[in-house]
Amino acid sequence: MKKIFLIITISSCFLIGQETEQKHLLHLKNEIKNLPENSNFDLASRNLIEPKKKSTGLAIIYSLLLPGMGELYAESYESGKYFTIADGILWGTYIGINTYGNWQEDRYKTYAEVNAGVNVQGKDDDYFSTISEYVSIEQYNDEKALERNFDEMLDENKYFWKWTSEDRKTYRSMWVSSEQSYNSLRFVVGALIINRIASAINAVRLVSAYNRQQAEELSWNIFAGVENSINLPTHFTINFQKSF
Repeated sequence: MKKIFLIITISSCFLIGQETEQKHLLHLKNEIKNLPENSNFDLASRNLIEPKKKSTGLAIIYSLLLPGMGELYAESYESGKYFTIADGILWGTYIGINTYGNWQEDRYKTYAEVNAGVNVQGKDDDYFSTISEYVSIEQYNDEKALERNFDEMLDENKYFWKWTSEDRKTYRSMWVSSEQSYNSLRFVVGALIINRIASAINAVRLVSAYNRQQAEELSWNIFAGVENSINLPTHFTINFQKSF
């Protein structure tokens, strides 16, 4: 009988494979030794496996920092990798568009200096937009005077520019190209945010599934007792019940 008990105990430890579960078994053995005769002692519902759950909060944080990392945390990167790839593509797109927009901005400012006599120092975006619409500062100020918007008139010495018709069209083409690039960045940023939100939602779903799976892992209920019988010698009984 002692050999049978030893085999069962070793098999249980092998299946569980964790140090904490071995401690449970040692404690169980001590309890059994102290059982009184003619008694049946119920040790039911003793879980030898303690599921290790994952945090949905951490999954959300990981996905917001880098899409796909929440899925990796949930041990299900098969779907998460697509969010990571999408994030890499979007960042590459952002860098490319921003670089192109900066290049076009440098071009149209240099072009304005050379072809319209503009002093680009200290000028804001509205100024560079304005000079793309008017041939010269005289034309601009004349129009504002006719509209009686005298406060919008510009100092001719500080804000001077004068185009030929063709030069103005060339400048405006470069300016529009740069502005369109910067406007496109808003859509890329929006896509980056949406990708993170979608990854976070997916990560929460996967963590919830992981936790449910852990909760359904194999557990053991043990029933033990020491019995006396008139016709039989005192004997020990132990039953294992597994649940899924």
